Amino acid sequence: MSHNDLKLITDVLRKCPSPCNFLIFGLTHETLLWRALNNHGRTVFVDENRYYAAYVEEKHPEIEAYDVQYTTKLNEMQELITMVREQSQNECRPVQNLLFSECKLGINDLPNQFYDVDWNVILVDGPRGHWPTAPGRMASIFTAGVLARSKKVGGGTTKTHVFVHDYNMKEQRVCSEEFLCRENLVEENGMLGHFVVERMEESSVHFCRHNNKSSNNSTGGIKSASSSA
Repeated sequence: MSHNDLKLITDVLRKCPSPCNFLIFGLTHETLLWRALNNHGRTVFVDENRYYAAYVEEKHPEIEAYDVQYTTKLNEMQELITMVREQSQNECRPVQNLLFSECKLGINDLPNQFYDVDWNVILVDGPRGHWPTAPGRMASIFTAGVLARSKKVGGGTTKTHVFVHDYNMKEQRVCSEEFLCRENLVEENGMLGHFVVERMEESSVHFCRHNNKSSNNSTGGIKSASSSA
């Protein structure tokens, strides 16, 4: 990540109420930095490579990491978005406990207690998504959106900061506008999109206040991994 990207996330973490719950999709070069910046909170990493996740945990026992088996492919993105729209009142609704979800974009195979956590900050920096048959980040962006909207009513904040890295890529931008919503975008610097997503009522069936069906046609000038690979 660039210095500007790191600063955006660091500034939010410094203002996060303690103890801060920080969720990161992807084990990257910044893994130890994220853990150190949130030293008094809980930092959890989710990665597609179970061997690498186990290696990182063995080498750095302070790291909490879990592996996920992604079943999506980047070149299926539009079909998956259509599927979510069709099932937004059922399996793919924006407010739910994903542990019991059968939505194809919902990550539901993490430890049970994972879904009881109210996450303050979520960073989407994985899985891989730079060629057509790569998993892409559709599932991690969708899951981040559902986790943010499904926060429990408690003494904490009802808002979740969600960062999407490689936001300049068409796929990341389209999925972010679909599941995190353009009206929640508070800042972007090209490579990083920063969304603040508010908790929603359990009866909600729309991710965004505005219709996103035309958003996929407004991506001119944005790099596409699936078309350029």
